[in-house]
Amino acid sequence: MEILNLSLPAVNRFASHYLEQSEVVRPFFHYLYNDLNEDNNRLKELKNRKFPRKDLADYIENFMSDLPISTAVKRSINKLKQEDSVVVIGGQQAGILTGPLYSIHKIISIIKLAEQKEKLLGVPVVPVFWIAGEDHDFQEVNHVFVQSEVNAVKWTYPEKVLQKKMVSKIQLNKDVCLEWVKKLIENFGETEHTNKLIAFAEEQINRSNTFVDFFAKIIMELFKDFGLLVVDSGDSHFRKLQTEFLKKQINQHEAITFSLLEQQKQIIDKGFPVTIESNENAANLFYYDTIRNERILLEYNRDTHQFVGKSGRVSFSKEELLEIAVNNPEILSNNVVTRPLMQEWLFPTLAFIAGPGEISYWAELKLVFEHFGIKMPPIVPRLNITILERGIESDIRELNLNLSDVLQSGTEKEIEQFLDTIKDKEIDDLFTVTINQVIKQYRLLETKTFELDRGLIPLLKKNESNVLKELHFLQMKMNESVKRKHDDQLKKYARVNLALRPDGYPQERIWNIFYYLNQYGMDFVKDLMLLSFNFDGSHKVVKI
Repeated sequence: MEILNLSLPAVNRFASHYLEQSEVVRPFFHYLYNDLNEDNNRLKELKNRKFPRKDLADYIENFMSDLPISTAVKRSINKLKQEDSVVVIGGQQAGILTGPLYSIHKIISIIKLAEQKEKLLGVPVVPVFWIAGEDHDFQEVNHVFVQSEVNAVKWTYPEKVLQKKMVSKIQLNKDVCLEWVKKLIENFGETEHTNKLIAFAEEQINRSNTFVDFFAKIIMELFKDFGLLVVDSGDSHFRKLQTEFLKKQINQHEAITFSLLEQQKQIIDKGFPVTIESNENAANLFYYDTIRNERILLEYNRDTHQFVGKSGRVSFSKEELLEIAVNNPEILSNNVVTRPLMQEWLFPTLAFIAGPGEISYWAELKLVFEHFGIKMPPIVPRLNITILERGIESDIRELNLNLSDVLQSGTEKEIEQFLDTIKDKEIDDLFTVTINQVIKQYRLLETKTFELDRGLIPLLKKNESNVLKELHFLQMKMNESVKRKHDDQLKKYARVNLALRPDGYPQERIWNIFYYLNQYGMDFVKDLMLLSFNFDGSHKVVKI
């Protein structure tokens, strides 16, 4: 494996400005992400704050006791207990079979940045992955994509989840899951690694009870040797550590919402859209209805001074909500606004690893953090990685394609240009002349028919339409015949597009790590981890 660094724009305009550390977006953040002096400033800030290190380390040790661990994981847990330790943290939903590649890229980013910062700063730096198990959008995590000849085909886990359950509470039907995973892996095509990969998946399924269990076990099997720690935001024991912070959120919910909306105004004034949907009644807190098995977003009714759920299903006074935070914190959970706050209160965060969308919404939280007298951590863009297989690289070379252009736009434009060069222009010209002549003659016939019998006009029109349809059909078939002579060339364009820009999306948003494990073996991730990655904002093309 080797890395090729390319300069490519981010997927959204705000993130592109952030990668460049542009003056237009810098006011929305407390730190630069690529400045060692800023890291030292962040360490000084963290030293003046208190964190529940021991309770947090004990929770993580207990939570991970049923997960694949290693000496490196135990070392990370002990590091976290040290008063001078800090963490590099990031999170993602618990996608089935780890979801899209960007989840893997984010974990690699967390581990690699933690390693680099520990060497540079001389303090213990622990990599932590925050599994967003409290999320309830099952449709976002219940599928992967596989390759057909020309496009990406969505394979959805067959079980339905009708209620808005937190993913942490969704049980895994082991028999259904195993059958689905076997068919999925077999669809990737049999290789020397297929049987081992199926056995690996079967082992994790048999050891898992929920979707989060399944996700966490796969992740830790792949990354346990690199000291990664994981937490599940939907875990009831983890929520018990959050009681005092939940109380703080409830007591100051109006200030949180006001600060968010004020920050959003500043961002809009700079010409950027906002990403967090909110309004002045937002309480930024979910309540888990254990009777309906549903997570309900709360709002604050200023007239009744009650925290209410959608359609008035639930209603609480502030005092009742504070009591829940003390006695049953597991039925409260954060939204996109308060989750970063909770993370910041719990962990001594040296850096947060963010995708392009996360960079945008963190920018909207600066005044929220300032309200509580703390700063946002340095927001470090996660590594953007594209895996370039040898066969695809060969196709790119033979087709004389520009790799940067393909990564940004796919091969559609190049296919059109190629088709234009192979087109038989004489045939097209003949059909154009013929069709124009037919239309002209039918206009003359229409004039005559109008004089003789107007009732025959619809029949004439239908007859004209049929003739033109047959001519267009014949033209299409002749063009297809020309294309078939160049079928090998066109398939190469299609292969490149499917591998690097499937259905018009970046590779990392569509393909899943299991395809590559099936092709290259269970050590594929370890081989990726041996590479040296720089957090310089460039796009990383990994040639394999």
